[in-house]
Amino acid sequence: MESESRPIGFFDSGIGGISVLREAVKILPNEDFVYFGDSKMAPYGVRTVENVKKLTLDAVEFLLKKDIKALVIACNTATSAAIIDLREKYSKYMPVIGIEPALKPAMEFGRKGKVVIMATPMTLAEKKFANLMKKFDRNSKIEPLPCPGLVELIEQGIISGEKIEQYLKIRLNPFKESGIAAVVLGCTHYPFIKESISKVLDDDTPIIDGSRGTVQQLKRQLVKYDIQASNRDKLGNIRIFNSMNSQDIIKLSYELLRGEIN
Repeated sequence: MESESRPIGFFDSGIGGISVLREAVKILPNEDFVYFGDSKMAPYGVRTVENVKKLTLDAVEFLLKKDIKALVIACNTATSAAIIDLREKYSKYMPVIGIEPALKPAMEFGRKGKVVIMATPMTLAEKKFANLMKKFDRNSKIEPLPCPGLVELIEQGIISGEKIEQYLKIRLNPFKESGIAAVVLGCTHYPFIKESISKVLDDDTPIIDGSRGTVQQLKRQLVKYDIQASNRDKLGNIRIFNSMNSQDIIKLSYELLRGEIN
């Protein structure tokens, strides 16, 4: 099979990376995609770095068997734990892209208050995130906000309603008095609750995630490696797999991809 006709592989610890895949389908409509979510072992954010690294490498092996031409780690936790190893191992043969919190655009708003970064505890504890903080933090404006248990709710398809809003109020309300300049979604599950976050904030606070920047980088890398889709007149095919081996989680994944869940 010609390299240009092969699919792009996407990986996440569960259904969260569908938010990045959704952006990829908009920007690269002619590409084929294969997605693997490891919902059986989710959430990754409470695991050790070594465990996450092993799970990620195993998932990538699954995608390689699908003859992928590029790899997107659409999981902030897995990116923090494994992206260096993955690039060392595979970047000679294909693009390897990892998502990270969209701190730069959040800081550029220049609004009064804190830039609150919602993420899993492990993402926030990793050295990669600490380096990102050093790069962009000005006058201690960045406030990391660990969100344990939030991925589990979203994995159940709970993305709106009283339960999710109560969770968000407990975590976000303490920052509202001093002002929130922007909210950065540092986990790919969180864009699915963007409307709920906006409802809890009850204002025009920017809510930013790294999906678009990640896909733009993927697009640049496809050009660099000269492996863009060969058929520019045909919409690409999307296949979704999940370690849960459950039709319910596959159905939920496709519904989230099409924006049918609210």
